[in-house]
Order: sequence, then C-alpha cells, then structure tokens
Amino acid sequence: MFKRLCVIGTGLIGGSIARAARAQGLCEEIVAFGGREKNLPNLQLAQQLGVIDRFYTDMGQALAEADLVIVATPVGSMRNIFELIKPHWHPQALYSDAGSTKGSVVAAVEAAFGHVPNNFVPAHPIAGAERSGVDASQADLFKNRRLIITPLENTDRQFVEKLSNFWRQIGSSVSLMSVEHHDTVLAATSHLPHILAFTLVGLLGRKDEQREIFKYAAGGFKDFSRIASSDPTMWQDICLANKREIIPLIQQFKAELSHIEQLLTNDQAEQLFDTFTYARDARQRFLDTFDD
Repeated sequence: MFKRLCVIGTGLIGGSIARAARAQGLCEEIVAFGGREKNLPNLQLAQQLGVIDRFYTDMGQALAEADLVIVATPVGSMRNIFELIKPHWHPQALYSDAGSTKGSVVAAVEAAFGHVPNNFVPAHPIAGAERSGVDASQADLFKNRRLIITPLENTDRQFVEKLSNFWRQIGSSVSLMSVEHHDTVLAATSHLPHILAFTLVGLLGRKDEQREIFKYAAGGFKDFSRIASSDPTMWQDICLANKREIIPLIQQFKAELSHIEQLLTNDQAEQLFDTFTYARDARQRFLDTFDD
C-alpha cells in the first residue's frame, strides 16, 4: 500500500486511476495538483465526487509525503509538469505517467532533468471512453485492459515491479516493451484509427445533407465513429508527439485507398472481393488470437 498517491491531471484517466486505487485500497490518501485557475472547477468536482481527498495548487504541497506520483495530463504539457516536479523530486518515491506516446514523455523528462531518473517508470494504460473529464471517470476502466510499461536501461527494477503490482491490482494485464516499439505499435493500432475517425466524421459533418447522413447512419458507423468523441486537446498532443510514426502510416493508407479507387474505377470485382476477404480474415485471426 502507498501512503499518498498524487495524481497530476484529474480527467478521465487520472480520475479513473484514483477511483481504482481507492476501490482496491492501494493507498491511504489521494491528492491532486492543479496549477491553473481554470483547473479549479474540475478539481473541486473531483473532491466532491470523492475521487480525491484534497487538491493543491502548489506542487510542493501536492507532492509532500507522496510515495506514488502519476502524471495523467496531455503529453504536450509533460515538460512543464516535470519542470514543476523537479525541485520536489524524492529518490524513494515512484513516479510514472499515463501518456499515449512514450518517446515524447521520456524526452520531456530528459529536458527537465538532463537525464531520466531511475525511479521514473513510463507507462500507458490502453483504455478510454467517449466522454472526458473527472465526472466520466470509472473505477473499473482498466479492468481486463492492457497496461504497457516502457522501462529504460537505467530504470530501477524495484520501481518497475512496484508499478506493475499497482496496475495488476486494479485489474490490468501488464506488458513490458521498449519506448520505440510502443510508439510504433500504438501509431498503427490507436493513433491512426483516431485520425481516420476524426477525418471521416469531419467530412460527413461538412456536407450540406449532414442531418440526413447522420439520421440514417447504421450501427457500424456509430461504432467506428465513437472514438471521434475523444478529447481533441489530448489527441492533438498525441498526434504531434508521435508524428514520425503516424505520417508513414497515413501515406500507406492513402496508397491503399488509391488502390481501392482503381479497383472501383476499373470494375475489378474479383480483386475487390479478394481485398475485402483478406481484411475480414485478418481481423478474424486477430479475434481468435487476442480476444478475451
């Protein structure tokens, strides 16, 4: 059990981490930090909902006696956050994050400290929801979901094990991989799909007949477009942070769309059928292998 969990960023992810930790009795006290006046209503709501016990606008007070600190802010703000944390860093505390890109987070820590402290353990919970904000947080958001830890060469393995145990106790399946491999995999499985959903919904939303389009949209459209309800600020930061991995995927996807366009233009029914069949079978292999 941790004495004090400090969550920096009490939105959907940070709030859900706090709720899950409380539900499992993993810490005696949960506090939060919010350094801007615009964050106060969300922090006050988090306290009213019982997600946190108290909050601070001073980083030193928030981190005092905290032995577990999790940064759950958008990845674009990480450098500023770690610069605020630096004067109060304690070598015996465990520090982690919940960012969707790991290369940018590690770079933010290096920029703030000049190196990555061995008690910082980068992590990424593979979970989310349509709504954002602390009022959307759920104690079971991470149950039966994957949690990726990306330790560096100098990361203290005792802290890696501590963090792994924390996430396992709130229901996550923990995996370890390199920072680079994480960003490559997530670009394909999460970042590109979000871009596609945002783009398609934006395209249809700008059409003059948008009311008719959305009125008659089938369930498949609702399922695919669900992730376009995600927080734009968070996804702006993610896409910019991992653009080196995302841009080649966009180019490959454009080539695939052009191929489909040519098949349609030339009435190549058999080739179109083969393309769709391959995709269907590939998805079924994924379900057979990984679906719980």
